[in-house]
Amino acid sequence: MDLSVVVPTLNGRDRLAACLDALAADAPDAEVIVVNGPSADGTTGMVRDRDDVDVLVEISDRTVNVARNAGIEVATGDAVALVDYDNRIESGWREAVAAGLDAAPVVSGPVTPIPPSGTADGNSTATDDAERDDPSEPERSPSEPERNRIAGRDVTYFEGGNVAFRRDALRDLDGFDEYLRVGGARDAAHRLARMDREVTWRPELAARKELPTPTAADGGRCAHEWGWKYRGLAYRLLKNYGVRPGVLLRTGSHALGDAIGAAEDVVRGESTPTRWAATGRDVLLGLTGGTSDGLVARRRDRSPARNPNGISTRADRAVAKYDRRTGAEGAEGGGRGEGGDDGLTEVDDAE
Repeated sequence: MDLSVVVPTLNGRDRLAACLDALAADAPDAEVIVVNGPSADGTTGMVRDRDDVDVLVEISDRTVNVARNAGIEVATGDAVALVDYDNRIESGWREAVAAGLDAAPVVSGPVTPIPPSGTADGNSTATDDAERDDPSEPERSPSEPERNRIAGRDVTYFEGGNVAFRRDALRDLDGFDEYLRVGGARDAAHRLARMDREVTWRPELAARKELPTPTAADGGRCAHEWGWKYRGLAYRLLKNYGVRPGVLLRTGSHALGDAIGAAEDVVRGESTPTRWAATGRDVLLGLTGGTSDGLVARRRDRSPARNPNGISTRADRAVAKYDRRTGAEGAEGGGRGEGGDDGLTEVDDAE
């Protein structure tokens, strides 16, 4: 099995380096593709200086789903894994990918948080686990996948930063929905369930996540964008299931739970009534916009993919591309290392 690994990153140079070191140690045969958002911390130079990255794709978007799709577009493996830049795969990860994809079209595994290193190197693209579809569910064990049943459909969620797909599964999904700033992996899980594509779980497919420091410039992955959180939640549920009582109940109960939590912060003196009211406004605007856009998206794409904003809808993600695979012969498919000592070679037609 030829494996490509896509690593989206944004202003996380040091944590990205640790991620790439782990990939080089446990998956040295994999094709490694780094997709870099508009970073300002020297990420581009660091990646180009390494000899274990096959392709560096530079994009202007800060959205993780755009980065994922940009990496999937240039991957050549018959299996494609997604690994977050602040995740470090554990020993045995590569074998777990192969075993998992022999059993199912998608395989994921646990991600265990580890304390931050103390360096304030991280702004991040939005994370997919910032919200759940059903806040009433109990906290799950990190050794088990999260599952849900919506509108008679069993959905198994996967870790967006530690997952591998067979190529045909990604093709049928048309990648990730680029409308979403958060919740892209959860949306893909709903669509996989619609297509009866199994998501399997392997505890051996394990990674550790370095948490962002409190001083990260944009608040790291823990920052809440309430408007987009609820816009994404309403969008993906309405897009995938339409107007159903269960969908409306889930969305409303989630908003109510967060409203109560925010009110408790006011009572404890950790927030203000003005901030609570502003958060409520953002939530309502997000729900309204996401509901409208989700219904429009449902009409635009009635196929099983349910992805009107996928890989096939645009061709201008990359603003620059550096490709070691083209280095020696000027044609794709050269393989790792053919660029020699010159490192990653810029491809002129990236734009």
